Amino acid sequence: MKISVFGLGYVGAVSCGCLSAMGHEVIGVDTNPTKVRLINEGRSPVVEEGINELIEANVAAGRLRATDDMVHAVMNSEMSLISVATPALPNFVPDLSAVEAVVRDIGEVLRDKPGAHTLVLRSTLPPGTTEQRLLPILTKAAGREVGDRLSLVFNPEFLREGSSVKDFNQPPQTVVGSLDEAGYVAMEQLYAGVPGEFVRTSVRVAEAVKYLCNVFHALKIVFANEAGAVLKALEVDSREVMRIFCQDRQLNISPAYLRPGFAFGGSCLPKEVKGFLTLARQADVAVPTMAGLLDSNDAHIGRAFDVIAAKGRCRVALFGLAFKPGTDDMRDSPLVVLAERLIGKGFPLAILDPNVQLARLLGKNKEYIEREVPHLEHLLRNSAEEAMEGADVIVVGHADPEARQAILAHAGARRVIDLAGYEALRAVGPAYEGLCW
Repeated sequence: MKISVFGLGYVGAVSCGCLSAMGHEVIGVDTNPTKVRLINEGRSPVVEEGINELIEANVAAGRLRATDDMVHAVMNSEMSLISVATPALPNFVPDLSAVEAVVRDIGEVLRDKPGAHTLVLRSTLPPGTTEQRLLPILTKAAGREVGDRLSLVFNPEFLREGSSVKDFNQPPQTVVGSLDEAGYVAMEQLYAGVPGEFVRTSVRVAEAVKYLCNVFHALKIVFANEAGAVLKALEVDSREVMRIFCQDRQLNISPAYLRPGFAFGGSCLPKEVKGFLTLARQADVAVPTMAGLLDSNDAHIGRAFDVIAAKGRCRVALFGLAFKPGTDDMRDSPLVVLAERLIGKGFPLAILDPNVQLARLLGKNKEYIEREVPHLEHLLRNSAEEAMEGADVIVVGHADPEARQAILAHAGARRVIDLAGYEALRAVGPAYEGLCW
């Protein structure tokens, strides 16, 4: 393919070298004459292991060159990758002025270009930016809509300084959001032969993935450092602890728990978080991120209450009371906390949880629920239909397949608020609402 890469900074320079090494014909574009000159001399404008050799070899082979003439670059390529900077403004919102200017300039060139062209955004953008801000600029400048020989794509990059060439050639996945089918096809051609899954998704999801990955990376570093500080104070080798911690690929280093849903609870997680925070306080070690876990969890329960109460006080059918399906353990269950808030605010409540049988409750579990919801026997129902009778809102914390079928059959036009993310419940239609999706 014939590619133009706008912006010869870190991402742009690495992309030029790696794409040309894959056999594509690449034109680097930048307003900085020094960067253009360095590329054309076969030298990299950035310091990065392996990139100087790639640029040198591919300039010599005639597959890579650079220019400050963006009209020439667009007219002589079928795809333009935009990797210009999006520096933070004082309020930490990204400055999109450079991206907008490049999109507008490319669009104006495309107005006079008869062939098809794909414009690919790689700079970090807040979700919604491509469609809401950049698409109108592009279509106005180009005088054509997406789908009319024009594709607009968001393709986030995940290149780490120091290992970017390896990251480019061996990505865990390639994420592509396109506004038309031709954009996906063009990107599949661009990355043909690159390992890892090619992920087709929406533009907004692709934009969000980029942000979230970096935030999670920061969170992991902070978690490890806070844990390390506490463990050092306890005279424990945190490196050895973390080595063993990371060997658990079933729960710790895995997709486990990384699924938006309801708050955590039960007999272990709240207690162990509180216990570790106590150790940190006793050792006089500040752990602000870990210290915020319980407040964040409580805020999530508050979000659920706000969604339920958004249209005023109403009768609620609550499916699930134990902290998770398949158990009757209600200790520190977020659903118990939610039920308490609803009752305290005067919401008539009916509850279905087949695993919660008052006559079978024992020990700490029995003591907890008698203390928190002393009149539970008046709230429990024996069937989904009985729980939903007279209800204005159906709230699903967790529900077995039979209960979910009953909800689909009898919900009617009533609001169904899904705290767990049951895909099948979306069939309820417009009355369906997820907690954070």
